[in-house]
Amino acid sequence: MKRFVPSGLARAAVRSRPASFAGTFVALMMAALIVSACGILLETGVRASVPPERYAKAPVVAAADQYARLVTGSGDSRAESAVPLPDRARLDAALAGKAARVPGTVAAVPDFTFPVRRGGATLTGHGWGSHAFTGAALTSGAAPRTGEVVLDAAAARSAQAGVGDTVALDTAAGRAGFRVSGLARAGSGEPAEGGTGWFADAQSSALAGHPGKADAIVVLARDGADTGALAAGVRKALAGSGATVHTGDGRGAVENRALGYAKETLTGLGGSFGGIAAVVAVFTASGTVALSVAQRAREFALLRAVGATPRQIRRAVAAEALLVAPAAGLVGCLPGIGLAHWWFGQLQDRGAVPEAVALRVSWIPLVAAVGTGLLTALAAGWAAGRRPARIKPGQALTEASVERLRPGVLRTLLGLGALVGGGFLTGLAARSAGDDAANAALGVVLLFMLAVALLGPLVARLCAALFGLPLRGRGAAAALAAANSRTNARRLASALTPIVLAMAFASTLVFMHTSESHVAARQLRAGITADHVVTHPAGLPAGAVERAARAPGVEAAVGLLDTQVLVPVGSGGDRWLQSAAAQGISGSGARLARVQDLDVRSGSLDRVGKGRIAIDRTLAVSAGVKVGDRLPLYLPDGTEAGPEVVAVYARGLGLPAVTMDRASLAAHVTSGFDSALLVRGGDATVLAPLGKVAAASGYAVERSTDRELNAWANYTMAAVLGGFAAVAAVNTLVMTVLDRRRELGALRLVGATRRQVLDMLRWEGLLVAVAGTAVGTAIAAATLIPMMRGLTGEDPYVPPLTYAAFAGGAAALGMLAATLSARAALRR
Repeated sequence: MKRFVPSGLARAAVRSRPASFAGTFVALMMAALIVSACGILLETGVRASVPPERYAKAPVVAAADQYARLVTGSGDSRAESAVPLPDRARLDAALAGKAARVPGTVAAVPDFTFPVRRGGATLTGHGWGSHAFTGAALTSGAAPRTGEVVLDAAAARSAQAGVGDTVALDTAAGRAGFRVSGLARAGSGEPAEGGTGWFADAQSSALAGHPGKADAIVVLARDGADTGALAAGVRKALAGSGATVHTGDGRGAVENRALGYAKETLTGLGGSFGGIAAVVAVFTASGTVALSVAQRAREFALLRAVGATPRQIRRAVAAEALLVAPAAGLVGCLPGIGLAHWWFGQLQDRGAVPEAVALRVSWIPLVAAVGTGLLTALAAGWAAGRRPARIKPGQALTEASVERLRPGVLRTLLGLGALVGGGFLTGLAARSAGDDAANAALGVVLLFMLAVALLGPLVARLCAALFGLPLRGRGAAAALAAANSRTNARRLASALTPIVLAMAFASTLVFMHTSESHVAARQLRAGITADHVVTHPAGLPAGAVERAARAPGVEAAVGLLDTQVLVPVGSGGDRWLQSAAAQGISGSGARLARVQDLDVRSGSLDRVGKGRIAIDRTLAVSAGVKVGDRLPLYLPDGTEAGPEVVAVYARGLGLPAVTMDRASLAAHVTSGFDSALLVRGGDATVLAPLGKVAAASGYAVERSTDRELNAWANYTMAAVLGGFAAVAAVNTLVMTVLDRRRELGALRLVGATRRQVLDMLRWEGLLVAVAGTAVGTAIAAATLIPMMRGLTGEDPYVPPLTYAAFAGGAAALGMLAATLSARAALRR
């Protein structure tokens, strides 16, 4: 360990070059910030849980598996992926009888939760048996029998009904009158708003739209019964039924299905995005460390000349890393924790994470962040200091005075390999469609960025020659800036790389969304041909389609039940489950064509019905099917199906990607109420009692607004990556300018005015910004064009003002950083 203890030489270097080490400190601090924030989100996603509320008094709960599982490969290459189901999977209610016979069980109660409508109000329906574990209690009347209901105070007040009265309620089974048999006080985990209704257990599953099925089997234990033994007994009794048994916080996951999506969101941000962000952070920080070491090439050469050994040089570089990196990492973890808290809070505010989930901050991501920074500093310092430590002292002094014209052979070969790989993936993405194109395009941006970093001096010299041409006629300061950039390509490359990073990643993330939204909005506007669209937050009442169809002047009325299905896509061992929006239609496909234009490219909507569906062409390509093939898919509750594809259409981005008959979906969703009603003809005032009536254009705007809200994650990721790269760019520019005090002083001595020197540096900053913007734009274009053509069939949509803001921001950053640092350098 002694060899890594910071030496006096390392401490002296830090004191003599504070600006250089300050730049290294900032870069490593920012890297720790990114790594720690993403690590905290990842750990929270892995360990997230919610305490049970509704099931708090029940020690054991059995429920169906709430994940769809896809197995690929075999033998050693066998892999299983799990994706949260779009809706709740249910299990056989008769399993309660088996669970009740387990020793230590007092009772096993099938639990039912389903939406109920009463006019414009919405109630939550339960089976009366749930009062045994929620604590709901009658305040008057009696328990419900078939055809009866018990209401809580809020529901009774809204319905203006008391014991003995009859209320008309809409359920998945249709509209019916129910006698109020009693009033009750709601128990734990039951909604405080909207009201609750309890029905007879024997009737509840049918009212929920899932005859014979229950949401869960709740097991109540005898006093003193061991929870672990009881759970094991229940697990054994229900073996082979597909039921999973839960205790502790696992019960909370059963009642709060949003936890599955929250875990997927958090692990996706912390893992997938966090991995990319960590690579970018490490990548940029290592460049800054390498620049700091390279700036002291003359010092290392002098040390070699007076007798320092290569080992001593390497030890000095390592000791400097030990002085700076741990402190930078610790300081960076503090704002990293703050960023994780802010990000997590935003996800909760937008409903992506349940309020009951808590952010977990442990030592693991913090140590990982500090360790990553330390390893980055050591590796980058070793790589940058390897040559000055290895070559002869005389050669070291020569190279410290005159810049090498080209990078090393190994670095050049690796850079060319990354460039060729990026070009290959660009071609692959151009020939692919759907998610295959998107996956290939992600490799494009990463490989091209790696090529820019490895071939930085060559890229910088090319950019200086190209973008320096217009500067030659702009005066002495501009011409000198162009000459400096050509002569000092390594210095230019250090400042160029972060700007390329910022432009490439921010443009890719932002314009990917703008492109999808632009196409989706146009498809939605063109696809809704109905005159009126009727919606209601709780879903449309039973019989809404028939009532609308009977209205005067109505030519066609089609109800839509919106949900999602999971479709296996990909090929071979590289297959995964893709979520696809689905609509269940009431009536025939021919009737749908009168109110919705899906732009059918092959087959016919007339054949859509039981066991026959229509799908979007992008989904068809991703799944490898065509008209006449069967498409394996998972319905919302996880039921496997293989319907025949009878039509392929082109508007599946703005409209649902899967179209099927309503009856095939209704039995597999929690709410069987239609999401929307499309009506051709008729008058809006006649349709108003059914819900909110909007024209097709108004409905399109509303749906587009929802899509814009979902874009927040993309913009946030772009801001995090772009902001980090922007800080790195400014940091690098400041380091390079402050390191040039001797050069700037020489210019003043030979007659250059302060203004001329400042103008020269402004031109250099502008050249760096323009070159970085151009290269970053080229990488983003190589990424986005094949990706968007694969996903949407069109070229990317780039809002001019947004792109101008990116380019203008890069130019302003470059000039501002160069100017402020130059003023500081000239004052000394």
